[in-house]
Amino acid sequence: MATTTVDRTARTRNDASVAARKRAKSPYSNWFYLPAAIIYGVLFAVPTLTSFYFSLTRWSVFDSKFIGLQNYVTFFQEPGLVSGLWHTLLYGVVTSGLKVVLGMLLAVLLTSQIVARGYLRSVVFFPVLVSTIGVGLMFTVLMNPERGLINQSLSIFGITGPGWLTDPHLALFSVALVDVWKGVGLATLIYIAGIVSIPQEYFEAARMDGASSWNTFRSIIIPLARPATVTVIILSLIGGLRSFDLIWSMTRGGPGFTSDVIASVIYKQYQAGFYGLSTAGNVILFVLVTAIVLPLSRFLNRKEVEL
Repeated sequence: MATTTVDRTARTRNDASVAARKRAKSPYSNWFYLPAAIIYGVLFAVPTLTSFYFSLTRWSVFDSKFIGLQNYVTFFQEPGLVSGLWHTLLYGVVTSGLKVVLGMLLAVLLTSQIVARGYLRSVVFFPVLVSTIGVGLMFTVLMNPERGLINQSLSIFGITGPGWLTDPHLALFSVALVDVWKGVGLATLIYIAGIVSIPQEYFEAARMDGASSWNTFRSIIIPLARPATVTVIILSLIGGLRSFDLIWSMTRGGPGFTSDVIASVIYKQYQAGFYGLSTAGNVILFVLVTAIVLPLSRFLNRKEVEL
């Protein structure tokens, strides 16, 4: 009788394992991926592959002619187009670096015991909600070299304000500072979430050991807020490399071509009717962002795991 019970139990377990394997092999659950796959294919995969093809052609709305790599050769032979590539890299590094530094400092301040902390958090985050075009137009007025409020305020102290958007050496950096002003609120919010998630036991132990604020910041906040730092770096760098609307609303790539980035160069070429060249610029921008962000993301995440 005991043997019969054991056999029944074994058969029951075997039947259960067979049923589990059948459920695991069932394609039913995979159908839930289909809507997302269709949307991804229609809105991203197909346009991307199509762009690669049309970057090799001289095309208009009604026809196209295959010309190979001629668009890419033309792109890299034009000094104005190559300078746009350099400006894109510079703009991305400056804006992302400042957002990381200022975002962390503001987050440390806004997670400390200060008066009106909630209100100050709202003030810092508010520019993120404002339209980028609106911000660009507003700062274009504020940075006017003759009638702008910034230079008029500096003149009170006897300082002659520069041509923020008219000086070829300052235009790109002026726009970058406005970009930082608008986007640092999001970086601050990410850092606040990262700092708040740090267990309080670490801070209590640091206080018991007599650690200074600087030592606490260096030894606890910086290493344990590393996931937030990685997120801010990646998001800010992608946004900086793809930036267009703020630059276009403030300088339109000027004066001359001194604040042109790849996105504004692409738009200008498209306006001029060089559709194949502008498509090649889009492909170059795509490759540039991918070539920088993917290895950087893998490197930073690997270092995070090692820690």
